[in-house]
Amino acid sequence: MTSCHIAEEPIKKVAIFGGTHGNELTGVFLVKHWLKNGAEIQRTGLEVKPFITNPRAVKKCTRYIDCDLNRIFDLENLGKKMSEDLPYEVRRAQEINHLFGPKNSEDSYDIIFDLHNTTSNMGCTLILEDSRNNFLIQMFHYIKTSLAPLPCYVYLIEHPSLKYATTRSIAKYPVGIEVGPQPQGVLRADILDQMRKMIKHALDFIHHFNEGKEFPSCTIEVYKIMEKVDYPRNENGEIAAIIHPNLQDQDWKPLHPGDPVFLTLDGKTIPLGGDCTVHPVFVNEAAYYEKKEAFAKTTKLTLQAESIRCSLH
Repeated sequence: MTSCHIAEEPIKKVAIFGGTHGNELTGVFLVKHWLKNGAEIQRTGLEVKPFITNPRAVKKCTRYIDCDLNRIFDLENLGKKMSEDLPYEVRRAQEINHLFGPKNSEDSYDIIFDLHNTTSNMGCTLILEDSRNNFLIQMFHYIKTSLAPLPCYVYLIEHPSLKYATTRSIAKYPVGIEVGPQPQGVLRADILDQMRKMIKHALDFIHHFNEGKEFPSCTIEVYKIMEKVDYPRNENGEIAAIIHPNLQDQDWKPLHPGDPVFLTLDGKTIPLGGDCTVHPVFVNEAAYYEKKEAFAKTTKLTLQAESIRCSLH
């Protein structure tokens, strides 16, 4: 008797992006290493291309030059007439789309891993853009199982208004990899080791899949974005309260209504409102001060994937 499974096409083309944000150094460091010596990322029958996405920002060790490269891969920006007047990152996005896309086409890369660091205490995080993607849920389950007992969290950014047009979204299967805490412009050996392992397990999964291994149905726990929370502000729009010590470094932990969230300079605590328990992520992320985001509220869900197997076998 044959088991019921979803047949998926084999994976042929994979890219690993580093330096989408030029001051998130783990991805930059790993990609530059793999460009010189890519033995550890090669798998039989698979094309794996390491790539520095924002070289000018990397050179300056800044998040971006004109605008955030990881927010502009929408069809409007990708379709703009190429000119020197366009922001640097929009021009770069079009180049990347030409090399690894085009977005939403048959020719686009199968998988793009986009390597990021966060200053928040989020540990190993995989970012999922589609809750119905059997292949990626299976891959994330494999990575989580392989990393255990080291925790690995899955952040689901599927949302009608809060989902953003990521650099990796030009691939058929976009994978965000976010590891922290690490300050901007700094390299930590423990964070580098964790990111390296995540990529190793992901590539091993693809290799096993291409070889014909069947992955039985599975479930994973994910944290789905609900809303982004700004800092309290005064009448001039300046920050009037900071992340409360009880919330600092408590990413992924349950936060209940009434729990302290912000602290003013005169010692007043501002609690979580509402009537539901949430799980905060990107708590006090340095890069999000300009975006007016103190943290994001998530809710915990379980996603299920059907059994999958490569259609060639």
